Amino acid sequence: MDRLARGRQILDIEADGIRHVRSLLDARFTAAIERLRQCVENGGKIVLTGVGKNMPIAEKIAATFSSTGAPAVVLHPVQALHGDVGIIANNDVLIALSYSGASEEILTLLPHARRCGCHVIALTGEADSPLAQFSDGMIAVTVPAEACPFNLAPTASTTATLAVGDALAMTLLEARGFKREDYARLHPGGAIGRRLLLRVSDIMRCGERLAKIDRCDLVKDAVLAMTRAQAGAVAVVDSDNRLLGIFTDGDLRRRLTDDPHILQRPIAEVMTHDPLTVNANQLAVDVLAVFEQRKIDDLPVIDGDHRLVGAIDIQDLPKLKIL
Repeated sequence: MDRLARGRQILDIEADGIRHVRSLLDARFTAAIERLRQCVENGGKIVLTGVGKNMPIAEKIAATFSSTGAPAVVLHPVQALHGDVGIIANNDVLIALSYSGASEEILTLLPHARRCGCHVIALTGEADSPLAQFSDGMIAVTVPAEACPFNLAPTASTTATLAVGDALAMTLLEARGFKREDYARLHPGGAIGRRLLLRVSDIMRCGERLAKIDRCDLVKDAVLAMTRAQAGAVAVVDSDNRLLGIFTDGDLRRRLTDDPHILQRPIAEVMTHDPLTVNANQLAVDVLAVFEQRKIDDLPVIDGDHRLVGAIDIQDLPKLKIL
């Protein structure tokens, strides 16, 4: 057979396997979700176990659970019998992966898991297997055939098991009311986390990096302040640190041509009065919209009393991976 055609045939076999498992889902899936929900909400964790090719499948499913707010770990059944069974606690749920449902290592682990007060859910292709019979719940992952030409190597069956794991994790996520903001908190290093978690206060310039001068100062003082802070703008404040205006390096360049004495002018004469501002509690991603819509490079940050607390320079945003 043509290799491209064979590759497509294998994908068809795996897709058919998932479709078949979908048709087998029944009330036992719903019961499993409810058991998992109670487990997580009562402070328990989800423990996944398997042998052979099912071990990396268990690892991926556990990672998906954990990344969506349902604490999960992987337990190797052999290591469990040599001390690692201590990872299982009362109120935990053990999800056992075994297509045949006859894996000796898994079956040996079950009594010990039960003794720990753990509820057992089997993901197996054999509804009459020992694993299914000795578990508290079962979800069928039976596939018509493996993609292996000998129908031996776990292929379609492990793909279907992985898909069922995703179905469990995503349905549990919704059952628990897990929100996008919750996901962001668990992924602070990702783009979603940055967009949903970073506030203006997290990225603004302050201290020595904040350029500001008094309203009685001159333009030359503004230039010196911008130079010291390596900023593109300087905020002008009153004696109570309330924001009065802003002066940018662009303002300076535009005025130099027509006014050779600009550096000696009082800043109050040339600044932009009542500039656009943002609040320290706003989401950092909202600042992007302001920059893009208003075509500006600098934004003063104020508190509820209009006092200056910081500034955002657009040149800082790429380094913070906000852009």
